[in-house]
Amino acid sequence: MSQHSKSRQQAEVAFANAQSQFFGRSSAAEELDSLAQAREEKTLRLREARLAKESKDHEAAAASLLAKRAKRT
Repeated sequence: MSQHSKSRQQAEVAFANAQSQFFGRSSAAEELDSLAQAREEKTLRLREARLAKESKDHEAAAASLLAKRAKRT
């Protein structure tokens, strides 16, 4: 009877270890997903800021060129 009890204890310990690894992986995956989402949001925000700056710079360059042309005539 003690042999069965020892086997059961070993099985329960092994199951607990497997279960904790599973839940550990699950929380790690959630953390990675959260980090990836934050990175995507930051990338989108930075891309929008860059495009707005490029547009503003392009408009300023065009206005400067038109001003130079206007001075020539």
